[in-house]
Amino acid sequence: MGIYLNPNNDLFQEAINSTIYVDKSGLISVTNQRLRTTGKYICVSRPRRFGKSLNLGMLAAYYSRGCESSGLFDNLVIAKDNSYKKHLNQYNVLYINMQQFLSFSSSIKDMLLLLEKRLWKDFSKMNLDLDPDDGLVFWMTDVHYKTGTPFVILIDEWDCVMREHMNDKEALRIYLDFLRGWLKDQSYVALVYMTGILPIKKYGTHSALNMFDEFSMLNSLKMQKYIGFTNNEVKALCEDYHADFGEMKAWYDGYLLNGEELYCPRSVVRAIDTESFCGFWTETETYEALAKYIAMNFDGLKDTVEKLLAGEEQPVDTRSFSNDMVTFANKDDILTLLIHLGYLGYHADRKTVFIPNREIADEFVSCMKVTGLWKETMETVLASRQLLSDTLKGNAKKVAEAIETAHRRNSSILNYNNEQSLRFIILIAYYYARESYDIIQEMPGGDGSADIVFIPKPFVDPIAFPPMVVELKWNNSAESAIRQIKEKHYPDVLSGYRQMLLVGVNYDKDSKKHECVIESVNDSDQL
Repeated sequence: MGIYLNPNNDLFQEAINSTIYVDKSGLISVTNQRLRTTGKYICVSRPRRFGKSLNLGMLAAYYSRGCESSGLFDNLVIAKDNSYKKHLNQYNVLYINMQQFLSFSSSIKDMLLLLEKRLWKDFSKMNLDLDPDDGLVFWMTDVHYKTGTPFVILIDEWDCVMREHMNDKEALRIYLDFLRGWLKDQSYVALVYMTGILPIKKYGTHSALNMFDEFSMLNSLKMQKYIGFTNNEVKALCEDYHADFGEMKAWYDGYLLNGEELYCPRSVVRAIDTESFCGFWTETETYEALAKYIAMNFDGLKDTVEKLLAGEEQPVDTRSFSNDMVTFANKDDILTLLIHLGYLGYHADRKTVFIPNREIADEFVSCMKVTGLWKETMETVLASRQLLSDTLKGNAKKVAEAIETAHRRNSSILNYNNEQSLRFIILIAYYYARESYDIIQEMPGGDGSADIVFIPKPFVDPIAFPPMVVELKWNNSAESAIRQIKEKHYPDVLSGYRQMLLVGVNYDKDSKKHECVIESVNDSDQL
């Protein structure tokens, strides 16, 4: 019927026509259960490229009275749901992208005036004797009263004002007052489904959008399978398009919500379309945000990011985050923002953050390289390719020199003279090894636990990149480290590989010198 009011289903038709389409119509069964209930307010916050707009287009096609969509949905998952036909194309739908109106406005007041002006063009076509001077709330009230049909309100980029006018408190107040007056306690509302990057709870006294249930990268409330691509969905795509699932997993997996592994949909699709695995994240505007926030080095953020790059999880307290992009009381607030932006994964049970995959790890490194941030860490990371090459060649002298240089460059991160410091240095010095290896600390094997074990990824040739067992010593000798690996039979856990490397590293506290011994063994050797 209109552009914004009761739109057609063209957007969803385009999605289904695409070469790669993953059926997320099960989301509709969730929204159907919430229609005209106290749970009718839904806000889904997730990073860019996670399919927010596609889901909104699907909901518009399903609910809108302005189209007939059975041909699009009859073969999808939702068609098997008992509520499917009852709600199909039965509602007045308003589908609004707030960014569109903000982009053509010089102020928030101008944006809201433009919004109502454009919506009036659609409402005036209903021939219901509406008064153009009444405004949006009363147009919707009158339409509901005269037709008996309530509204499904779909809002994309709801938080664009919070991101682009982050320091303008008056603008935020005006916008939030508008949303509250338009949406809260209105009888014409059957469902509100909003999407954005930021959650909505904590904007001071104007946090009265408290009627919303929030589904975020911190807590998806059992909606996780509609937030990204699941493990099974990506595995099926890889089978259909003959892509390497192991490599896809290494590049784009790692987000974890309610026990479900999630992939960034846009990255998976782009990898299949281009038949290549690489980073696509810089195609989003949030890349500049990453550079901005890590440059702040707020409250020791640098040390935390370096530990994350080394593959470690770090504790985080997400409770103080104000859900904006300017109010930071501590380092945890920035880490929480990076979770919402998609640059960190979050483990809810352990309350820790981590870098989810290779694509995102490369974004951190690229950010440091482009901005010139944290020179010492950047030099260590850039040297890690050569370190791995020297290790694989058995060049123990060069390996010891590289580890010593890395230890010296990054000595301020932790107490230089302790074993934990050495372990951390090894992990970050072998940063690029993560392209080819899964790196496991304290891996049980034989009669104890090996300090660090490098296991070739499934898509990697184990001859070119054999597994490695690394043992660390302090004020001892690298030879004793090798001897311990053999005596305690650590390599037993790596049975099945034709060849492996045993690496012993020792650090002398007094001289601050590092020593390394590398042995290559094969499956016929008796350890």
